[in-house]
Amino acid sequence: MRKPILILQHFWCETPGVFLDVLNERGIPVETVQGFRGETYPADLSAYSGVIAMGGPMGVYEEDRYPWLRQEDRLLKTAIQQDLPTLGVCLGSQLIAKAAGTEVKPGARKEIGWYPLTLSPAARQDSLWQSFPSTFEAFEWHGDIFSLPPGAVSLASSELYPHQAFRLGQRVYALLFHLEVTAAMAKTMLDTFADEVASVRTYIDSATIERDLALRSARLNDLARDFMRGFCELFLLC
Repeated sequence: MRKPILILQHFWCETPGVFLDVLNERGIPVETVQGFRGETYPADLSAYSGVIAMGGPMGVYEEDRYPWLRQEDRLLKTAIQQDLPTLGVCLGSQLIAKAAGTEVKPGARKEIGWYPLTLSPAARQDSLWQSFPSTFEAFEWHGDIFSLPPGAVSLASSELYPHQAFRLGQRVYALLFHLEVTAAMAKTMLDTFADEVASVRTYIDSATIERDLALRSARLNDLARDFMRGFCELFLLC
């Protein structure tokens, strides 16, 4: 029987979205741990074929406020050491960066909404990015920044954030941006985190984020499905 994927969810509305659709279509079982609800983390990763760490509004440096982050740090260190198929999205990418030994801290400005990203030459040689154009638009919601962890390969960048994606080893991937969000998920995030959007209204306009939301999300989700299908292939290599 195929081992399940462990999904680490950090907030109620930041789900695997389209990623979960692909896992379901491939018949890959999932097990979700919601640390923010006080659920128990596994002692190790031997029962899992991979890990997906989702986004959330907290910072990786807020372990005193969110003590379950320490358990995730331990699990992600293990995943990196084992080169277990692992994917971090937004907060999840920051958790991987921290577990890999680099600092995560607040950036100069937040990225919330739609931003153009550029793939690196290394990404063009990576099978998970084969269907991506050299420049594409992604949905962002973050304010923290990290430098490239030791040994990591940078895969994508934006104007403000030089490392939007990276790979460690052959099977550990970190995406600072969101591929997985549907139009409905994006709208829910805008409603749920309305105070945060209002706090940066001098340079971010929520109305602009919602413009052509269905079309933009559909394009994004096509890329997300291709990416996750490639990620699923990594399980076959373990």
